[in-house]
Amino acid sequence: MIIQKSIFLLAGILVLGSCSNNDNTDGGTDPGPTGPPVETGAANTTYQPAFAGQTRTGSIQTTTEIESKIITSGLSAPWGVAYLPDGRLLVTEKAGKIKIVTQAGVISNALTGVPAVNPDSQGGLLGICLDPAFATNRMIYWVFSEVVGGGNITAVAKGRISDDEKAIENASVIYRSNTPNASTLHYGGRVLFDKTGNLFVSIGERSVLETRPLAQSVTSSLGKIVRITTSGQAAPGNPSFTQAGALPELYTIGHRNPQGLAIHPTTGELWQSEHGPRGGDEINRIKAGANYGWPTITYGIEYSGTKIGEGITQQTGMEQPVYYWDPVVSPSGMTFYAGKRVPEWQNNLFIGSLSGMHIVRLAFKDNKVAGEERLLAGEGQRFRDITQGKDEALYAVTDQGRLYKIDKK
Repeated sequence: MIIQKSIFLLAGILVLGSCSNNDNTDGGTDPGPTGPPVETGAANTTYQPAFAGQTRTGSIQTTTEIESKIITSGLSAPWGVAYLPDGRLLVTEKAGKIKIVTQAGVISNALTGVPAVNPDSQGGLLGICLDPAFATNRMIYWVFSEVVGGGNITAVAKGRISDDEKAIENASVIYRSNTPNASTLHYGGRVLFDKTGNLFVSIGERSVLETRPLAQSVTSSLGKIVRITTSGQAAPGNPSFTQAGALPELYTIGHRNPQGLAIHPTTGELWQSEHGPRGGDEINRIKAGANYGWPTITYGIEYSGTKIGEGITQQTGMEQPVYYWDPVVSPSGMTFYAGKRVPEWQNNLFIGSLSGMHIVRLAFKDNKVAGEERLLAGEGQRFRDITQGKDEALYAVTDQGRLYKIDKK
């Protein structure tokens, strides 16, 4: 096992609270006084936020002594990580492999039986989650990029981990996005269960100019969050979009490249991270039936420096992000902290940052960001996904092949 310990004693002054002694409706811990914003770089635009604290909020610092440890650095471009009931980690690798990693850093052989993926560019084997009844049924669900007639799509599959843990049994594709394209970009790719036993899946708009407008079309699954059953059908109770031909699986529309999904441990609400263009990465609080605006509104610009569409950031009927970054941090997988080992982290959101090469910590007050911190910024890693284990530690994977454990020392 490769062990590297990074102890960060982040001295700061926090006012610790709880649901019982403050008015924080999202159940988080009020971070108290904050310092200057963590972002000091020049913005790409002169766009103004819609409300105070929507970007570059004050900095916070963890006061608990935290230890980070590299469990292994032997993975190959891991994309998704899930915590198994016995403490091991289930990891997807972009090239199309699913592996099991022990706490001692031992990596299993790739499980056989996984459907072929298209690993080109941003595609591959992407997000993964366990069935809530995994302990008895051993079922898992994952997202991947698939080649079909007409191009590539975002697809969702399920299968059972065999008793000997060498194969995925009876793997089947349960859902396919409906608008193939030759692009190998912006697949989205996260999947997780809601509290009713149905699945949320994030799907990107595939980046290219001909597909970008489809994020606003209810007849296409591109640029959407969909909600489906474990057999791949539209889940009961989905919102109704009134336009002709609306897909019944749609939950929200108007997304660019949503690579993070997480359920708030207190409110049960769905939250999402989304890659913006040049500027305009977002954190969104997801509301059933809502339109999140892409590409009509955005806090970013084209990579060329020109404006996107009319260059507007607000429009009636379109949701504002709870938070955005300019310049970008490239937010990917994320999780809320629901443990007690680090009380000041209670209900805080932790997000893997790719281009930013750190883990974002966001604290909330009344569903607005009240403080931001950057963790493991000295590791030089592109953090792709993060989850919390039943041991209340955080586990994160990086594009460079590392699996980290982050916990109270």
